[in-house]
Amino acid sequence: MTIDDAIAAIRAGEVVVVPTDTVYGLAGDPSNPAAVERIYIIKGRPPRLELNLLAASISQLDGLVEMDSVARALAGAFWPGPLSLVCPLGIRRLAIPRSGGSLMVRVPAHDLLRGMLAATGPVASTSANRHGAPPAGSAPAAELALGEDVAGVVDGGPSTGVASTIIDLSSRPPCLLREGPIASIALRPYIGGTTPARKREAGT
Repeated sequence: MTIDDAIAAIRAGEVVVVPTDTVYGLAGDPSNPAAVERIYIIKGRPPRLELNLLAASISQLDGLVEMDSVARALAGAFWPGPLSLVCPLGIRRLAIPRSGGSLMVRVPAHDLLRGMLAATGPVASTSANRHGAPPAGSAPAAELALGEDVAGVVDGGPSTGVASTIIDLSSRPPCLLREGPIASIALRPYIGGTTPARKREAGT
């Protein structure tokens, strides 16, 4: 599947597999409740687990989440890149999250994907695998796992296979929810010396 095919599929309410800098992910229109539900069905994702939002740039998140000075400092230092931020919801609402007052967002360091996101706008996403299975680190792996259930798979080359670092900024003090590619010491100037509070399944 080409990027143009993926853009058309997402606009039509379908779900596709896209490459990211961390792991391959499912992607759909976050404003379309049917597309969001389809992601849950394809993955077999428990309803209690929310999806995350991938964006081409921080400006695409305006109004969707509230980003304070700490969030913007982290974004300035690590975006595009493997850092996911859980932020309070803004005034613009999507079909995600299904409940709660926060949303996890990220700008990935993958040029092909960001080019797609520039056209589609942010997408609802989670890692491209069945719930409980290892995430796909390549297009062939994603095709093998999910190919029959998605509109197509965009091959963007191999990913690192390591899911993003997650920081919860929806409460104070900020909390490291999942360690990932970004070393804890690099985060200390922004959130202090903290250890992971709990494991969060998020995907990309």
